[in-house]
Amino acid sequence: MEITTPRLLLREFTAADLPALVDLEADPRYREFYGPGETGPDFTRSLLDRFLAWSAESPRLNYQLAVTRREDPTTAIGSCGVRLHGCAPGMAEFGMGIAAQHWGQGLASEAARAMLEFAFRDLGLREVRGITVTQNTRVQHLVTKLGFTRVETRPGPDWMQARGLTHTEWRLTPFLS
Repeated sequence: MEITTPRLLLREFTAADLPALVDLEADPRYREFYGPGETGPDFTRSLLDRFLAWSAESPRLNYQLAVTRREDPTTAIGSCGVRLHGCAPGMAEFGMGIAAQHWGQGLASEAARAMLEFAFRDLGLREVRGITVTQNTRVQHLVTKLGFTRVETRPGPDWMQARGLTHTEWRLTPFLS
């Protein structure tokens, strides 16, 4: 599966993406709002294994794609996806991340918009939700720009509460005409 935008190619992950993902998640700026055990080479390997398994699902319920630049489609600079597993019919969870060195270039919004258009148009979803650390202002800016609305803010797990952080849940309904 592939989704193209003017600057990006969103494609299935391959085993060859592991080094790029390990580098992406090793950056302290990227993992600032991640909890204990949610980063590191072993965690990244298990995450990639999950993405590879999802691409082989039938019927497919989870779409987590590698974000690459069109001029260099072999190098993952992030991931973007919607996950239907565990959600009510017509709903999915949205998640994404872009390597810190690519922030501020509009690539996250370009990738997200393409994935969300696929979710609503091709999967027929009625609603997409996402959860983020409330204090992550970069994500707040992105989801607001994409048209998400805040559903609620609540305490997160113990590690978040120890750092004075909370969770915010966001909701998006179709924006296609």
